[in-house]
Amino acid sequence: MECVVQGIIETQHVEALEILLLGLCGVHRVRLRVHELCLKSGPNLGSEASEVRLLCDLEQPEPTWTVRHVGGSMRGAGADQISVLVRTMVESKVSKNVLRLFYLLGYKLDHELLRVGFAFHFQRSAQITVTVSSVNKMLKLHATDEAVPVTPGIQLVEVTAPASAENYNEVAAAVSSFCEYLAPLLHLSKPGVSTGVVPTAAAAAASLMSYGGTTIM
Repeated sequence: MECVVQGIIETQHVEALEILLLGLCGVHRVRLRVHELCLKSGPNLGSEASEVRLLCDLEQPEPTWTVRHVGGSMRGAGADQISVLVRTMVESKVSKNVLRLFYLLGYKLDHELLRVGFAFHFQRSAQITVTVSSVNKMLKLHATDEAVPVTPGIQLVEVTAPASAENYNEVAAAVSSFCEYLAPLLHLSKPGVSTGVVPTAAAAAASLMSYGGTTIM
């Protein structure tokens, strides 16, 4: 399982967000360049459609592949009372031949994206990851070098943390608490809930840039 929230930020404020994250996390960022392929099952695999995502980490000297399947989210009164989405998620490292394997199984390529940006991985009552990336689409099949932004001037921010059926409440609380520090720059909410950009982001970004991220919280 995992806990997740998402939001968007204008590209002009990303540097300020990076300064804030550096101060909050106390760790350096890692570069992010991921080729993401979304595959959907064909009719030969059953009446219920299945979707998997293949992630190729292009930042590694030798690109590495991960297969990721996101299942259903938690529902009911308990889910409504927490501000993060709790959902099942399974992922595993795979070989570079994985795409050919899924094609043989009857999966078809639905779409592909290139995510470029950075991430912070840190411990704060839970193992939290913050990714900030521009989402790009390919104009030609697998042509990552020719990718163009889906939403120019806007970047996606995602905060995730692994969880289990036993501790998701504690993990969700840790994620929610951390997200409060980011509130001056962006709104974070459950995926699929659009909250737009923060009106005060420009002033908050200017303040952060003037301090230069010298304070570790």
